[in-house]
Parts: sequence; C-alpha cells; structure tokens
Amino acid sequence: QVTLVESGGGLVQAGDSLRLSCAASGRYAMGWFRQAPGKEREFVAALSWLGRITAYIDSVQGRFTISRDNAKNTVYLQMNSLKYEDMAVYYCAAKQTGAFGTTYRTENDYDYWGQGTQVTVSS
Repeated sequence: QVTLVESGGGLVQAGDSLRLSCAASGRYAMGWFRQAPGKEREFVAALSWLGRITAYIDSVQGRFTISRDNAKNTVYLQMNSLKYEDMAVYYCAAKQTGAFGTTYRTENDYDYWGQGTQVTVSS
C-alpha cells in the first residue's frame, strides 16, 4: 500500500561518490539495505523520523551518510569513497511507526520496501 521509489544508482569507479534517494510519504523510520550477487541482503544504515537514532554497518562507517528531508518526503544515502565491495542492489525500507524499537538491522524491522537500485563499482 506504501510505495517506495529508489533512484540514484549507477556505474562509478572506485573512490567516486553516489547519492541514493528514496521517496516515501509518511512519518517513517527509514533504513537502507543492500544485496550483492550470491550474498544475503544486509543492513547498511538506518535513521528514525526525528533523527534520534542513526546507525551504520561497520563496513560503511565514515563513508556513507544517511539523511532525510521530511519536507520533500525523501531519505538519502550519500556514499563516498566507494569500494568494489559496495557493489550491490540497494533497497530502501520504511518502518510505519517512525521510531525504532529495540532493533533496526533486520528486514523484519521494516514494513515497506522499494524495488531496489543498482550500484556498480569498477576498480
């Protein structure tokens, strides 16, 4: 019932940057996940509606930044210093309540999902 639309993926060289966007109308806590070929979907970053919780997987800490512009109904994932290992399909996800409970790193913590956007990194 809630449609999330990701955009901003593409082909870049290692060391370059990309900014992913996810349009999602509502007061949602948001997360980003990714899935590389042959691997399970993994948590990347999360941000609650009020921004009181911000979290990242260790491998992107210091390189990726999750943010949101609630007036534009959009959440972003700024990805800097991209590595070959970052290559994956990236998905945005929304939690209905806007605030996380005890967890935010698993798929079951979210209610709605986008279709994914491909990030390809050449080395």
